[in-house]
Amino acid sequence: MSKNLFITGTGTDVGKTYVTGLILKKLKDSGKNAAYFKAAMSGNKRKEDGTLIPGDSLCVKNISGISQPLEEMCPYVYENAVSPHLASRIEGNPVRMSVVKERFDDICRKYDYVTMEGSGGILCPVCFDEEKIQLTDVIKELDLSCLIIADAGLGTINSVVLTVKYMEHAGLPVKGIILNHYHAGNVMEEDNRFMCEYMTGVRVLACVGDDDTELETDAGLLASLYE
Repeated sequence: MSKNLFITGTGTDVGKTYVTGLILKKLKDSGKNAAYFKAAMSGNKRKEDGTLIPGDSLCVKNISGISQPLEEMCPYVYENAVSPHLASRIEGNPVRMSVVKERFDDICRKYDYVTMEGSGGILCPVCFDEEKIQLTDVIKELDLSCLIIADAGLGTINSVVLTVKYMEHAGLPVKGIILNHYHAGNVMEEDNRFMCEYMTGVRVLACVGDDDTELETDAGLLASLYE
């Protein structure tokens, strides 16, 4: 079976998918048999034949260069750009924990390192009407440790500390933080990095600039986060 890691964010649009792609690329380039998984993704476009394109999966695949088929990467794909619980209320096909676990386990049997990306922030509801499923439930069901992606800019101290403290209270292991949209030499962003580490006790493992095509962290250190 594989070693696994869950990627969450301090909110929507902090760059989880982009950074996840760089993580997968680092693993692949270091010789790891790496794969991607996401339980549910919203806001996807349709092909000419009407089928939905799993946009986050495609983005990760393009950035990382992994050969994993798109069809393996996400069991629940929605068109509406809203939380999965609301998208499924509009479109049908609600998330079932049993399906997520079955599909995740299938991937874990085929690959050595599996990176699972969450939807939105850590409090995103995945299903509400048929079952009450939060991302925290998925993480616990799959027994995953977590990495937090955050925007490096204004407001990140508050969002990072709140996210870490909530996850610790929920019993979710936090392995580290990666700051996205980072500008080296920016006094505020460099102080944000220091304060996030100081106030949470969690290490910032890497800082990613807007044009970065490589994750500036040791491949061995990155692989050691997976359990």
